Amino acid sequence: MAWDLTSLRDRIERWNGSSIEEDLSRYQPGLSQIGQLETEMRNLEDFALRERSSDLRRRARADEAEPEFVVEAFALVREASRRALEMRPFDVQVLAGLALHEGHLVEMATGEGKTLAAVMPAYLAGLSGKGVHVLTFNDYLARRDAEWMGPIYRFLGSSVGWVEEGMSVRDRRAAYACDVTYVTAKEAGFDLLREHLAREPEEIVHRPFHFAIVDEADSILIDEARVPLVIAGRAADAGLPDASAVGIAELVHGLERGRDWATDEYERNVELTDDGIARVESLIDRGNLLSSANLELLTEINCALHATHLLHRDVDYIVREGRIRLVDEFTGRVVEDRHWPDGLQAALEAKEKLERRPGGRILSSITLQDYLRLYPRLSGMTATARPAAGELKSCYGLDVVVIPPNRPSIRLDELDHVFTHRAAKHAALVAEIARVHEQGRPILVGTASVEESEELVGLLREVGVHCQVLNARNDAKEATIVAEAGALGAVTISTNMAGRGTDIKLGGAAEQDHEAVVDLGGLCVIGTNRHESLRIDQQLRGRAGRQGDPGTSRFFVSLEDPLIVRYGVNDLIPAKIYPRPQQEALENPFIRHEIARAQRIIEGQNAEIRNTLNHYSKLLEEQRRAVYRERRTWLERRAPGRLRERSSERYQSLAKDLGEDYLAEAERRIVLFHLDRAWSRHLARAADIREGIHLRKIGGDDPLVEFTRAVADSFREMRLEVESEIVKTFESIEARAGGVDLEALGLAGPTSTWTYLVNDDPFRDQLATALGGNVGVGVAAAALAGPFWIASTAYQYFRRRRRQPSR
Repeated sequence: MAWDLTSLRDRIERWNGSSIEEDLSRYQPGLSQIGQLETEMRNLEDFALRERSSDLRRRARADEAEPEFVVEAFALVREASRRALEMRPFDVQVLAGLALHEGHLVEMATGEGKTLAAVMPAYLAGLSGKGVHVLTFNDYLARRDAEWMGPIYRFLGSSVGWVEEGMSVRDRRAAYACDVTYVTAKEAGFDLLREHLAREPEEIVHRPFHFAIVDEADSILIDEARVPLVIAGRAADAGLPDASAVGIAELVHGLERGRDWATDEYERNVELTDDGIARVESLIDRGNLLSSANLELLTEINCALHATHLLHRDVDYIVREGRIRLVDEFTGRVVEDRHWPDGLQAALEAKEKLERRPGGRILSSITLQDYLRLYPRLSGMTATARPAAGELKSCYGLDVVVIPPNRPSIRLDELDHVFTHRAAKHAALVAEIARVHEQGRPILVGTASVEESEELVGLLREVGVHCQVLNARNDAKEATIVAEAGALGAVTISTNMAGRGTDIKLGGAAEQDHEAVVDLGGLCVIGTNRHESLRIDQQLRGRAGRQGDPGTSRFFVSLEDPLIVRYGVNDLIPAKIYPRPQQEALENPFIRHEIARAQRIIEGQNAEIRNTLNHYSKLLEEQRRAVYRERRTWLERRAPGRLRERSSERYQSLAKDLGEDYLAEAERRIVLFHLDRAWSRHLARAADIREGIHLRKIGGDDPLVEFTRAVADSFREMRLEVESEIVKTFESIEARAGGVDLEALGLAGPTSTWTYLVNDDPFRDQLATALGGNVGVGVAAAALAGPFWIASTAYQYFRRRRRQPSR
């Protein structure tokens, strides 16, 4: 008897609770039926196909849910794609579509056609008239995919639109009203936050959520998911004096490492030492730095320490057009609307001697993770789902379905070259790139930072190798550069390839030299560092070997790389085998094994951080939903009468003078204003509580339990505050000719609002991590005990007291 080992392993894993499915046999009957119906449809005229689509839409909107809907819809899309785009979905793309329809997360290798696979379930779900969102990684992909796949939808009578930054409310409403809407998860989330401030129903752009298909799902659902989306408004009293911030930046720059300040073992946190505190006190002449009078000053100094010593230009951010632009660690792109929280952003601007941007107050916020959970149905697709399968299952209930490539992959993934120091690694990199380039074979080099990419470009120029550079400085040229990365003789240096969305075709975009590149061995992918996540490494590797093409991948690593140094991988190597500096690559497999093990440990720690943050956000998200439901009721004029009950005599008097309709409108605006202001204050209080709650563990309390209790109490206070302020404002209304001057009552909204993302502060709550028992940080926390306890408490508290989002 012949055993299918893959199928057997899959069954065993599923019996043991695995969330990864590789056995696709249960989808085969559906695939067969779709193929049979497609053959029948091929003989129909275009108008006949459209009539079948119209009939299917009518039945779907009448809630006539029938099993054959799936088969007929998928067969229609397959035939329409062949006619409209001359692209017939492969069987594996149909299988992926079936898995997406069932609400799974599909893993498909890079270049296997995820965009087309998503059209089938999107078209089917869109027939109901409830709308489908295809959530892309960036605005460029939203527009490109909508325009690219649009002919299929329109051929079948479905509408398709896209949303991008800068669109008007009218255009957004039109796009969301389509059967299928392509939009970034970030922009869709910001639209929800803007609705939190709407004063009229016409400002609401979203329909009730129905179904979302997430592209680059692991990047959006895992890497980006804990990033808070924020909408902020102008606050007149926000901001620090520029002279003060610049002076502190200069003071911190003159402090000496080891003597005046120290970092933890992972270089994620930095604090003044005892000697540093004494030195600062002598320089600024403000007395005891740890006294209550100097707490805000201490906060500014800590922020300046972080900005000066732990945030690096051309690695963590770049300076463009006189502004700080953050570089996304996963994609290497500039994120235009993201900044670090609170005083850290101001400290960076002072460090770079840039104009200080105006501040404001947070009006509303939601994490991408919580936003994505608003969809009753959710599915996704990516090339690298398996490493994150457990987290995807626990956070979103998504099982991973692995789709085999249309053609078997023949890419060769070679063992890492590991070197003792960076100079040796770079010398080997340059030699390898020059050797392969001389053959005419295209090369894609993935670096970890802008700084390293430009350093490597300089070294390559010295040996006569010309290359294209894709990093945060020129990301606007991204599509053009990536499209030609497979051309004969091309050398492309990229900071990261995650979510690029453009296939690298051998021979160039037009594939004119395809066979010549194939004969040379296909695309050669080289990584200059291992990343914190194995998925990012795999995304880089996946650029080679597209659709059965040949290709190779290899990483060049040194024991001086940031990942190795930050996480102490060197300490894992026994002294007796620790290598002396040498130019040649190390051959000891134990060292490669320890690097891989450290990467797995880091991924586990990051997953645990995300899980912890998720626990802390649950209650706030429940509260946000409750406030938003109440707000929508008032916005849509479905809840008048509260003031009639609470202040009946005053209400009757004003109604007589002003009229019931006018008074009802005034009541609506009063309620919306106070609800919004109270929610903003509650968010600030919750943030303050969150910052210091870890210290409750010292007394034996559970920080999460205490946080939940405190935030629940704050929410109850918020509701009482709203009721009190509404009645107080109402009682102060005076009837006069022309009605009520609500602006004079202080009910004006913010003069301007803006949206941004708060970058996860990598330096926050290190003490909390130590107290939580995580391995490795405890030693650092112990070493920083003493003044650190006082400084940390003050620092965390005042950072939240001075929240100043930069525009």
